[in-house]
Amino acid sequence: MEFGLTGLATMSWPGLLKLRAENAAKPKSERTAVIMVFLPGGQSHLDTYDPKPDIGSEYRGPFKTIPTRIPGTHFTELMPMQAKIADKFTVLRSMNQTAGGHPAGTMQMLSGDPDTRDKPNPRLPDWMSVAHYLRSKDSKRTSKLPNYASINPINSTYCGPAYLGDAYAPFSVSDDPNRPNFEVPNIGLPDEAETKRLSDRVALRKSLDRMERAFDREGELGALDQFETQAMALLTNPQTRDAFDLEKEDAQTRDRYGRNRWGQQLLLARRLVESGVEIITSQLSGPLCGRTHVWDDHAVDHHIFEALRFRMGNYDRAVSALIEDIYARGLDKRVLVVVTGEFGRTPRITFDRSTGAGDASGPAGTLQPGRDHWPRAFSNIWAGGGIRTGAVIGATDKRGEDVTERPCSAGDFLATIYHHLGIDSAKVTINDFNGRPTPIVDHGRVIPELIA
Repeated sequence: MEFGLTGLATMSWPGLLKLRAENAAKPKSERTAVIMVFLPGGQSHLDTYDPKPDIGSEYRGPFKTIPTRIPGTHFTELMPMQAKIADKFTVLRSMNQTAGGHPAGTMQMLSGDPDTRDKPNPRLPDWMSVAHYLRSKDSKRTSKLPNYASINPINSTYCGPAYLGDAYAPFSVSDDPNRPNFEVPNIGLPDEAETKRLSDRVALRKSLDRMERAFDREGELGALDQFETQAMALLTNPQTRDAFDLEKEDAQTRDRYGRNRWGQQLLLARRLVESGVEIITSQLSGPLCGRTHVWDDHAVDHHIFEALRFRMGNYDRAVSALIEDIYARGLDKRVLVVVTGEFGRTPRITFDRSTGAGDASGPAGTLQPGRDHWPRAFSNIWAGGGIRTGAVIGATDKRGEDVTERPCSAGDFLATIYHHLGIDSAKVTINDFNGRPTPIVDHGRVIPELIA
């Protein structure tokens, strides 16, 4: 594992760390955390957690159903590992939102923005940035690690800190954790000589700062010292380096998660949450998804059923291992795991000509099946967090087109995550660009069936 060093001597990086400071007054054992596994493009609910085996062939996929540890509940055969541990999580089958495009759908799910129009950038901050902002107000946290990390970050045009500012964006891990020379910039230094050179550069910049303090009307430069110290700790403290070092895990554990990008991403997420990181996202995308690198299984992009066969083994293994570890390692009260996309896929199967050959797609011109965007009904799963598990919440109609029981909105989704983090989303506001108090969620309630 290799570690890089970029930009510490500039004003910007310690300045960002100032606002990224991690926090909370509670002891670490009491502090809650969330790992969100995001499936960009939208997973098909009919072919995974909400199968409809008795509907017609124009809707039904080719996959058989299998029993799970939840009595009377079946998944498709694509997820045998999750079926065996279904008593350790809860399936929410009645998720719905109102935006059919990827940008607007992601914004609804992650920030609560009700606008159905696709926008080039988010108008509201996502829940991760909000939680990071609110927890950064407390200076008693002792961990040297960033409090918000994104492993394979979600598309920044779909979500982000918006009016909170880029300082509340995640500490991003973009490299593939499965690579032998996996690299995390700005974490750890290779030797003492590099540490001394860095210290000399910081000392030089501090001397220059003193010349500017007389012109610093807001006093911001004087506040940087504390956070520059944290920046140094991020580079020199062994805790920070070790948290990202997957070689600390035994081979059997790494195999259990899967020796691929997705498996090692979720193993890294578990290591980070154990080391004190409290807000973690990990997007499952890239070549393991198929030709287009996302779960967006239009017929022009993927043969949807071949795409699901291609990716679901790795997905099933990685998610199962993460959920099992959350319980086996005593994290199940403190750490909430949520697996979701921005919407589901159309229950009715569509057919179109492929636009190009690749994994899970025939040569250009091949007629193949797909499913399109479907925000009216989809599924996600919840584990840990002290929630009630081994259950199914809500239901869809016989074709999986609409919610028929216990509808849950994007606002409900967000309110439940905030509740686990100890944030009362019904009361908390943050000033926007114009100084107006803006609710962090202006609709939605905690999903009571998830609360033990």
